[in-house]
Parts: sequence; C-alpha cells; structure tokens
Amino acid sequence: MTRHTFFCIDAHTCGNPVRVVAGGAPFLPNVSMAEKRELFLRDHDWVRRALMFEPRGHDVMSGTILYPPSRPDCDVGVLFIEVSGCLPMCGHGTIGTVTAALETGVVKPKRSGKLSLETPAGRVDIEYSKSGGKVEQVRLFNVASYLHAQDVEIDVEGLGTLTVDLSYGGNYYVIVEPQASWPGLDRMSAGEIVKLSPKVRAAAQAKLNPAHPDDRRIAGVSHVMWCDKPRDAKANARNAVFYGEKAIDRSPCGTGSSARMAQLVARQRLNVGETFVHESIIGTMFNCRVEAAANVGSFSGILPSVSGWARVTGHNTIFVDDHDPLRHGFQIA
Repeated sequence: MTRHTFFCIDAHTCGNPVRVVAGGAPFLPNVSMAEKRELFLRDHDWVRRALMFEPRGHDVMSGTILYPPSRPDCDVGVLFIEVSGCLPMCGHGTIGTVTAALETGVVKPKRSGKLSLETPAGRVDIEYSKSGGKVEQVRLFNVASYLHAQDVEIDVEGLGTLTVDLSYGGNYYVIVEPQASWPGLDRMSAGEIVKLSPKVRAAAQAKLNPAHPDDRRIAGVSHVMWCDKPRDAKANARNAVFYGEKAIDRSPCGTGSSARMAQLVARQRLNVGETFVHESIIGTMFNCRVEAAANVGSFSGILPSVSGWARVTGHNTIFVDDHDPLRHGFQIA
C-alpha cells in the first residue's frame, strides 16, 4: 500500500477557501506553467480531486500548488486547483497563496513588497504590505482582460430569455445584470443561484464556445457572475459568482472582478485609471483598478488590478492512502 502525503497551508481570502500545497506535489518537468497545467490534468488530476473534493475538501474548495518557476523573471510558479478543475488563473487563490507563502516563509521575495508569479495564464505581478509578520494586503496585477461578447440572448429553463455578456479576466464569465426576466440578487436565494447557474453556463457555452485569441488552451465558459447594486456604501457593485457544480464564491472573485471591469470599460461605464470596489455575497470587498488599456488578440481590453486580504487558518498534513476506497474524493450530485 502507498500513502501520499501533502503538506498544506489552509487560508481564506475574504471568506473563500485557499488550500496551498507546499509539499508533496507530483514532480513536473521544467516547462511553462501552461504546459505544467496540461501535464497535471493528463497525469495527476487525482491530486486535485483528492484534495478538493470530499472527504478532505468540500463543494466550495479551492487551492494552489507551488512549483519552481520556469522563467527567470518570476519568483514562484502557481498551479490553480479547485472543484471546477485546474484553472488558468484565480484571483482570490493568488491573494491567499501569496499571504500564506510569505507568512510561513515558503516563498522568499527577491524584492521587498513585490513578487512575480508564473501562472498558466501568464505572468502576474504582486504588491503586498506586511505588518508585524502578517500580510495585510495583496494587490495582483492581472493578465489582460476583455469583453468577448455582449448582448447575447440565451434561453434558460426557469428564467426564460436572458441577455448576457461574456467577459474574460483569466477565466470566462457569463455576466448577468438585472433585467425583466431576472430582478436581481436581493430576490435570489443561494439555492436558486446553485440551481440556475449551470443552466446559464451551459446555454452560454453552447452559443459562444469561447477560446482565448492568444492561447487556445484557455477555453470554455467556466463561471457565472450575477451582478447587482451594492449594499455597502463603500462599494460600486455587488456580485455572486458560481463555479464548479455547487460553489458560490464567498469573495468578490478576482478574475471575475477583472472580467467585470473589462465589461464596464467596453460599455463606457468605467474608465482607465478609475477604481472599482466590488462587494461579495457575504459583504467582503476587493479594491480594484483599471490600470491601463490593452489589446487581447483583435479585442480591445484592459490591464486590471485587484486588491484584497487573506488570513491563514492552519497547517494541514493530508494523507491520500491507497487503502482508502475514497482516496480520490467524491461529489454528491
């Protein structure tokens, strides 16, 4: 019998979990993180399932695996794992990972207050502040984001016809704003979000089937963002982001906030240089900013940044034992 041991740092970013695998990860060759992602999915996806699904994880679980970077201008490579798969990029995961890695000394920055991460979606630069050994704030400068399609009509069982946008911020998001067939978040329960979101995602995927213009390996509609006006006077907008099969992001979602800003800029409702404070379903907030204009293939887009906080909740040594019939995890439909 074989026992695999994983040394993890557990944390949460504004309420959403982040499990950072700091030891025990499968060996991968010194290739780009985009290539590592493909190799991991092909040969080692059982690791993701074992650590993210029950009985070691849960329906909202999210995490990362740290690797040496393949490029000299980065401090560390990050592979994103969660219940929905192995993502190209994850904002809340980045904030939690940077916080956990710095506070525990797993990553030593070359420059105080700055880090550069190699992710499957590209290089992501970081600025952070510390006080008394604790990381107080992390700002990530995300990959170029853009509005892929707007005013797309989809038919959704239980709602009727919805008009949605599709935007990219490291992952592809269906963006739903209040309209005749959907009155907004205040009249929608968490259970309804979980019930309706897979239908919205499937309808958008069937109609649009997006792929990144510069990297066709980044493809498919993975997230649904339900948007509404904020409850907190300090925020500009509020959201509830659905991912996986049953998960609602407890944070305002980093790649989702990037996608949302790209959509708002494209629609001339937000300008380059302006801030955008995004409120989550539980009231936590990310302070975001449109840093600059950018091009993504033939699309006009933006360079976004997202700032938030995370807290380490513990250290976790996890066993995945061949003797355990549920060693690779399970999900209940």
